[in-house]
Formats: sequence, structure tokens, C-alpha cells
Amino acid sequence: MANKWMGHGNPYTKQEVRDRFQKTVDGGKAIIAAGAGTGISAKFIERGGADLIIIYNSGRFRMAGHGSTAGLMAYGDANAEALDIGEYEVLPVVKDIPVVCGVHGSDPRRRMWHHLLKVKDMGFSGVNNFPTHSIVDGHFRQVLEETGMGFRKEVEMVELATKMDLFSIVYVATAEEARQMAHVGADAIISHVGTTIGGSIGVTGATCSMDHAVERTQEIIEAGRSVNPDIFFLAHGGPIMDPRDVREMLDRTNAQGFVGASSLERMGVEQSLEALTRQFKSLSLR
Repeated sequence: MANKWMGHGNPYTKQEVRDRFQKTVDGGKAIIAAGAGTGISAKFIERGGADLIIIYNSGRFRMAGHGSTAGLMAYGDANAEALDIGEYEVLPVVKDIPVVCGVHGSDPRRRMWHHLLKVKDMGFSGVNNFPTHSIVDGHFRQVLEETGMGFRKEVEMVELATKMDLFSIVYVATAEEARQMAHVGADAIISHVGTTIGGSIGVTGATCSMDHAVERTQEIIEAGRSVNPDIFFLAHGGPIMDPRDVREMLDRTNAQGFVGASSLERMGVEQSLEALTRQFKSLSLR
């Protein structure tokens, strides 16, 4: 029934969000989830028909003109930023689309059960594990894991969210991470194949090929499905930038949809603002 006080909109229960996703799939359509860093982005993402909005701290950096990777750096309090964007920008302007909150699960300063109560009380319908250490590799990743700030903390956060009846849509970068998230009740798994290419601040050389993205995404899907066949699977990042790329992923994998952040919110603003400004500047005096 969605919001029991207003009769519509957030917060939705875990099952209600799942039912919306299933209705989209049963209708033969791809699930489209979108990152929103501002209220106006969220408003028009909803009008465009997206199935879900995800709020995380990188959205604020992205819409300020910086690379999304800034959200992984020590440039602010990721958990506080996500709550702030939700309370004051996004939740007040959307009507019916479910909104989930990015949660930095490895933040050692948070009692995570207490933070998730705040997320739920704010009116979010679920959680997403961002910033995520799944996309950190090499020596630094090893240090994070050995010092108690690794991916396992994100898994524990999702396990808590499941107990609290919060929908969870999670980033993973490997098949093993997909299995871990599936075991603790994740509702939807996003195959994160790297920072998105394109636009003014997308990566160029630091990306993978489409063939590699397809292979990794399918491995993640098969691993998660081996634990729980009822999970929804979506693709994100790397060379998957526009609808044609998503079409290829849907054709070559068992993915059921796509999560667009830079590729949807940032690219939409960059392209439309530049084109509109050029139209204005093309005007001549009488």
C-alpha cells in the first residue's frame, strides 16, 4: 500500500518494491534504476518512467562537475550526504517512484543498525551499498580487508537491512561477492564493471571492453542465481553508457535491467545544457 499515512509514495516495503520490479519484467521491459544527486534530476527521472531512484554521495559530486569517484574519497561524510540529499531534495519532490539510500556500510563510526533505522525513518524504501569497496582492488583493497573496513561490512549492512524489511539493491564486482550478497537476502544485484566512460569527466583508458563487461556480468548473474534464483540482476558502468550499450548487454547476458548514474543523470545534463545554450547563442540581433 506504500506510504500508510499518505496513501502513496515512499516508504514502500521490501516486497512492494520487488513486486514493482517483477511487474516490469513480466511486461517484457528492462528495469531501469537511476542515480539522482539533485531534486530536479529525481523529478524528471520519475517523469521519464524509471523504476527506482538511488541516492548516494557521489551524485552530489557528479552534479557539481566532478568525477563520481570523488564519492569514494575522504571529501565528506558519505552517509550524512545521502541522508541530506534524500530528506531535503529528492523525497520531497518525487511522487510514487521508490527511492533507496546509499549506505557506506564500512563506516566504523556508525552503529549500523541505528543508522539504518534513520534511513527507514526518513522514508527511504531500501538501501544500496555505496560507497562500495567492491570496486577497490590491489594492495589498498587488501589493507581495507585486513583492517576491518572491507566488503564484508557491506554484506553485514545488507543482512541488517533484510531483517528491517528494507529493499536492497547492491553493487558487486565479482562472482564471489554476488554469492555473499545473495546469501544475506539482497533483492537485486548490480554487476559493477567500472567507472562509466564518456562525457566531460568519464574515464577513457581506465575501463574494460564490452566483451569483458558481458563476461563478468554473466558470471556475476550465474553466481548469484545459484544461491537465490529470485534475485533481480542489473548491469552498470564501464563501457555501458547509452541505450545501445544497454541493449547489447540485455542481448548477450541474462541481465534484467540497467543502473544509470553518470550515464543517465550527468550525461543528460551535459548534453542538453550544451545543446540548448548553443541554440540561444545562435540567435542574431535584428
